[in-house]
Amino acid sequence: MRRAIFPGSFDPLTLGHYDIIQRGITLFDELLIAIGINADKKYMFSLEERTRFISEAFKYEPKIKVVTYEGLTVDFCKQVDADFILRGLRNPADFEFEKAIAHTNRQLSEIETVFLLTSSGKSYISSSIVRDVIRNGGDYTGLVPDTVRVGLK
Repeated sequence: MRRAIFPGSFDPLTLGHYDIIQRGITLFDELLIAIGINADKKYMFSLEERTRFISEAFKYEPKIKVVTYEGLTVDFCKQVDADFILRGLRNPADFEFEKAIAHTNRQLSEIETVFLLTSSGKSYISSSIVRDVIRNGGDYTGLVPDTVRVGLK
């Protein structure tokens, strides 16, 4: 079985994430959307909200499971027997950052990182931009999936 994890904070799930997940499930037998827990990070949405946003968005996709984890991503991969990490790339800066992480992960384990380019119409969307739009009362509806829009009303 080809099992991959797609790690992130998903604070909140964006249409960019959604795009990578939709395309990623065609590559793997199972895709674990792995919500990382970092006690030092201040989140806009609770872990329960983030889990609900993702679970609802993919409730009809049997190849997707939503899980949470703490610690190193490669250690979590070993725990769940995943051989791949899926990552999305929006721009050249993402590539440089993600490349360094992928090389480090490869040094620590046998985990392969698979990169997908975010579709061009969604490449500008990031969770931090979405959070800023929400905080300032802007129209975020074109940046997030329906499950997030409904969850924020």
